[in-house]
Amino acid sequence: MPLISKKKPVYRVCDALRDYLVQYSRELALPIQYSDLLRYDNSISLYDRSGHDTLWETVFYPASDVDEILLALKTIYAELKADGDMSVTGHLTIDRVDLCTYGNTKPFRIRVRNQVNDNFDYFYIKRADASRVYGLELEHILSPNRISYLTSSQTLIEEHIAGIPGDGFFNRDLYDPATNPIRLCKEFVKFNERCFVRLLGDMHSSNFVVDVTPDFDEVYYRIRAIDFDQQSYEGRKSVYLPQYYIQNRPIIELGMKYMTPESVRQYQIEERALIAGRLRVEKTRFNDLMTAMRPDMISTPENVSQLRESLARHHRSREFLRAQTMGDLVWTSLEVGGLH
Repeated sequence: MPLISKKKPVYRVCDALRDYLVQYSRELALPIQYSDLLRYDNSISLYDRSGHDTLWETVFYPASDVDEILLALKTIYAELKADGDMSVTGHLTIDRVDLCTYGNTKPFRIRVRNQVNDNFDYFYIKRADASRVYGLELEHILSPNRISYLTSSQTLIEEHIAGIPGDGFFNRDLYDPATNPIRLCKEFVKFNERCFVRLLGDMHSSNFVVDVTPDFDEVYYRIRAIDFDQQSYEGRKSVYLPQYYIQNRPIIELGMKYMTPESVRQYQIEERALIAGRLRVEKTRFNDLMTAMRPDMISTPENVSQLRESLARHHRSREFLRAQTMGDLVWTSLEVGGLH
């Protein structure tokens, strides 16, 4: 199993990345920051429907602050979903604010309730880690998924990415007769390729969701990353290959049963062609992002050295040995693959 550092440092958003975020309308002056949400004065443990502790806590704010905080959260939701049009929030209420008590970043999850039909939506407020911001933006450019997020100073706002959590899907749905194993394994091959090409790490089954779309008498699957904290940080090559995580073994074993080496290679080539097509469309935006990312120090020199040597051996290309940063390695990975 790939080794992940227990604590990855939070890297501040540098000026060049901030300029990029402003240029592409990701940076806004929002009415509340992550630090403001830490002013809660009480909390209770949050349990799931089965009575198990989720390791999240529902937090409560002092009466003197609560109205201001809840209005600010509705304003953020309007910015995230409706370009700031507050008219969409008249029938919405902030139903709950939860704090994740494990992990490095301790994010807040905001539950928004539609009072007309009792439907729920979520968004997250986190510290603005530069690694995560680069990960979100690379996902937006290189994957088939569009990502909605905002930054405000050192605060990051992320949309909720809907889908069945990967570990839950493996436990409950993987061997369901309605599941199409070939289509599912094909999607995992493509997901594995996307992660490796753009160096997104830690994609075990708790960090992605499975989006299931019925279509006539067939079912389509898409695997979507939901955690971008490990974008280009670790030095071990295997960290960037979901196929090596023990949590993903059920789908690997399924793939060994239903896939041939020839079909795996076919799907890898197909996904690289799709990435190349997305890069052609977003060439200017990608180059602007790389202008910020390539000189940015978002890992240790030791990790950069270890990864560039591993990638040079894997790709049989000395181009990787010229890389000085993780951004250089992302650029070279795409360049050596003929994707830009």
